[in-house]
Amino acid sequence: MSKTQRPSSARKRILETAEKLFYAEGIRAVGIDRVISEAGVAKMTLYNHFPSKDDLILEVLKFREEQFDLFFNKRMDLHLSQGMSPLKAFFAGLRDWFKSPGYRGCTFINTTVELADSDHAASRFCSEHKRRFREMLTNIIIETAGPKAAAVAPAISVLVEGAIVTSVSEGTAEAADIAEEAASILIAKAKRK
Repeated sequence: MSKTQRPSSARKRILETAEKLFYAEGIRAVGIDRVISEAGVAKMTLYNHFPSKDDLILEVLKFREEQFDLFFNKRMDLHLSQGMSPLKAFFAGLRDWFKSPGYRGCTFINTTVELADSDHAASRFCSEHKRRFREMLTNIIIETAGPKAAAVAPAISVLVEGAIVTSVSEGTAEAADIAEEAASILIAKAKRK
């Protein structure tokens, strides 16, 4: 393995380890030394890639977003291939996520709450992630129910975010079904206007 390959391999191992630990136990509960130990890297290796814990947190969030998008798109594609509408496939994908092993809610919600600093670069990234997620959901709503339904997209987005929190606090995927049912009611009303 060449020297140029090692850093990217070490970087990926650090990101994967930190992402797993931060998601399972929380950002504040996991120290840099724990990440170094579990990733099997030297302290200098970590600091060569991530000058501070804040830098590591931000990069972990970017990595998590990529991984989540891959997971969610695969789940939606599976449900679309079974003949579901895009919005039904979205809620089916949400249910799948809620049932996934080790599910502990939304990394971006958890991080925002845990950091409690809206000026932190990671908090700003979380806000941007949520904006992108709402935009994706709005496009799915329009694709499924037409342009009139866009008027209720913000309310459906709030339903989805509430379902994410509820699924963690109650330990059940049923929140996705409830949000889907409420979204259907909102869309039906919007289409009548």
